[in-house]
Amino acid sequence: MDKTWDQRRKRVFEIIEVGAEDDYISRAYDFLNALFIVINLVVSIMYTFDDMEARYGTLLLTIEAITVADFAIDFALRIWTAKFLRPNVSEPLAIVKYIFSFTGIVDLLSFLPYYLPFFFPSGTAVFRMFRVARIFRLFRINAYYDSLSIITEVITSKKQQLFSSVFILMVLMLASSLCMYSLENEAQPEVFSNALSGIWWSVSTLLTVGYGDIYPITSVGKIFSMIITFLGVGMVAIPTGIISAGFVDQYTQVKRMSEYGREEDIHFIKIHLTERSPWVGKSIQAVGFPEGIIVAAIRRNGKIIIPRGNVMLKADDVLVLGAESFRDNEHIRLKEVILKKQNPWNGQYIRDLDISRQTFIVLVKRRDKVMIPRGNLMLMEGDIVILYTQMHLSKASDIHI
Repeated sequence: MDKTWDQRRKRVFEIIEVGAEDDYISRAYDFLNALFIVINLVVSIMYTFDDMEARYGTLLLTIEAITVADFAIDFALRIWTAKFLRPNVSEPLAIVKYIFSFTGIVDLLSFLPYYLPFFFPSGTAVFRMFRVARIFRLFRINAYYDSLSIITEVITSKKQQLFSSVFILMVLMLASSLCMYSLENEAQPEVFSNALSGIWWSVSTLLTVGYGDIYPITSVGKIFSMIITFLGVGMVAIPTGIISAGFVDQYTQVKRMSEYGREEDIHFIKIHLTERSPWVGKSIQAVGFPEGIIVAAIRRNGKIIIPRGNVMLKADDVLVLGAESFRDNEHIRLKEVILKKQNPWNGQYIRDLDISRQTFIVLVKRRDKVMIPRGNLMLMEGDIVILYTQMHLSKASDIHI
């Protein structure tokens, strides 16, 4: 009974997580969940218009109640199946980790403020403020559709540059606030009363907002303000340029791969035959290569042999195989991960790895040996793991096919 119950819970977990292409129930759940998120936000915006509230108020409230109920059910199901999301910890700890994660907090705030006024009517205004957190639920759509994940990839790949630019901007704000205090304190002691009183001025100036409630009145202060304004334009442009360059890099990389795919008519690879190879002792004709693949050359004992159909293959032969380019518009992107000492995959069997259902290990390279990723293969430090995944993996390099 317990085993059947766990199987049902695991099936529910598979449905509510990002669905595989062949799992139509899970994909349908993903679509409906994303649709409810969008509908809920649209209804929340429409309800702020007085004419919409007067004309369609009852309908909008009904739709909101349905979508919020869906968020609550989704949250309950994720708590119920939390142990499958984090199988390496106990079930209570897995539930706690999910609830206090970013997605867990967003999931909780997306429905809890809606129901709290029923129990605490006096806090209705405060609870309504927390409903704004529903907009963060849009990040779940980012997990459902790969086209949106490029934003996360760009920000993650450029995080060091973005952090540096933000740090420089903060230093410049503090320095400009201190300088403006020195220049304007005597003329405006009530406005620039201390070194940090000019922070609001420096923020509005450097970010080119220019609110105008605080401004210099001395000649030197105005000249300094002009200089800071010019610096502010450049400082705002730096993170914008970094993100723009990241999008250009991604686009250029995809475009180059498509262009190179058209230019290359034939691809060549080398295969080294060992004594255990099933091709050894067979003729080229008997091997039966797929259509479009030919044996271009054979290197044997330092000599090149013309690969006729009756040539028998031997151990230690090096085959040069040629294949025609397969032209399509869909590119398969694999990721290469080198297992360092701290990697949690070290010492684990492939079947026991905590990876999503849309992650597939293609091959494992250990030293100079390429191994088939069977379930009973234990990963070790230094292994090179080639996998296909829709998830973001830190310190992983992309391989385009």
